[in-house]
Amino acid sequence: MKNNPVVPYILIFALGLGLIFFLSLYGLDQKKEIAASNEDGKTEETNQGAVASGDFDPESFIQGQCITCHGGDLTGSAMAPSLVGLTKSQDEIHDVIKNGSGIMPPYGSQLQDEQIDQLSEYILSLK
Repeated sequence: MKNNPVVPYILIFALGLGLIFFLSLYGLDQKKEIAASNEDGKTEETNQGAVASGDFDPESFIQGQCITCHGGDLTGSAMAPSLVGLTKSQDEIHDVIKNGSGIMPPYGSQLQDEQIDQLSEYILSLK
C-alpha cells in the first residue's frame, strides 16, 4: 500500500484554514478592546502622528509624504516637479497642497490651514 503524497498538503491546508479562522476571531476581539480604549480617551495617537498632535514640522512632513514623488532632494522626478526654487506664490502653493493637483493627493482634510501655510512657506524657502 502506497502513501498518498497529497495527504500532507491537505492536512497543512486544513490547519492553515483553521488557524486563519481562530486568528480572525482573536482579531475581532482585539478590535473591540481598541475601540473601547479610544472611546475612553486612552489612545490619542492617529495615523498622522505629529500632524494631529499640533507639533507640526514642515520638514518632517515633507520627508514623510513628499519625497516619494518629488525625490529625496525635492528637485523633482518623472512623477512630480521640483519643489526647489519655485516661482509660484504662497497662495498658489497653498491651493495645490490643500486641493491636490494631477496625481498629487489633496491634504486639505489632513492638514489645517495654518499647517498648510507653514508648509508652503517652507517650500518657498527651499533653494
